[in-house]
Amino acid sequence: MRNKRRAGVNDADPLRRLTELCLSFPETTVERQGSHATFRVRKKVFAYFLDDHHGDGIVAVCVKTRLGENSDLARERPSEFYLPAYIGPRGWVGFRLDRPSISWDEVASLVASSFAIVAPKTLAAAARRNVES
Repeated sequence: MRNKRRAGVNDADPLRRLTELCLSFPETTVERQGSHATFRVRKKVFAYFLDDHHGDGIVAVCVKTRLGENSDLARERPSEFYLPAYIGPRGWVGFRLDRPSISWDEVASLVASSFAIVAPKTLAAAARRNVES
């Protein structure tokens, strides 16, 4: 069953690609728990990689959003975004990585925005400067 579900993932290893992206931000770490991963900046979570979380069959990156943005995204683009169990009501949104076509530029933008929300202001500013240069 696992291979069939993952067959639609457009990148051979989305966790590897997401890990490279998340660890490109200053002072970030990753913790892996089976097929899931948690990305932190100074002990604060800014992204999760979830693969079949609680049996939902979804492969996704979950990120923190501004107030209400998560609900708007899930309502306006339900084939791409959803409100993940437990953390959705706290401002998090899931972006599906199990679709045939994924915009990794959009993933990068979502992760950068989440990092900026969660990270201390000095680190967020440093990350913005790196992106702009």
